[in-house]
Amino acid sequence: MAAHPSSRKLNLVGSRIRELRKGRHLTQTELSEKIGVAQSDLSRMEQGEYKVGLDTLFKLLQVFDLKIAEFFGESDTTGPEDRELVSEYRELSDEGRQEVRDFMRFKRMQEQGGDDEPDGPGDEKQ
Repeated sequence: MAAHPSSRKLNLVGSRIRELRKGRHLTQTELSEKIGVAQSDLSRMEQGEYKVGLDTLFKLLQVFDLKIAEFFGESDTTGPEDRELVSEYRELSDEGRQEVRDFMRFKRMQEQGGDDEPDGPGDEKQ
């Protein structure tokens, strides 16, 4: 029997909470204290047996330093380091941004092609 669509959503939210909690090396007790819910309720949330209220969701976002879209995105969501890079990129001039994009393309080609690719400007063999 197929799971009800809302059951799948609860499981996805619960799995995401568990993934984030474990990624931060927090116990259920530690996280439950940070967001102000009972550990047993957090356990039920992670198992998809208990709906996560909006207030609790906002507390989770704050603890994990995430935006709501990041929470519901894929597991490889952007973290603080990625946001910092984007912020620094936005502070560059148009010319600086173009140089960064060119360098990224170069690095992707280099990594995809392995060691057979020629070195880019400023690269030296060691």
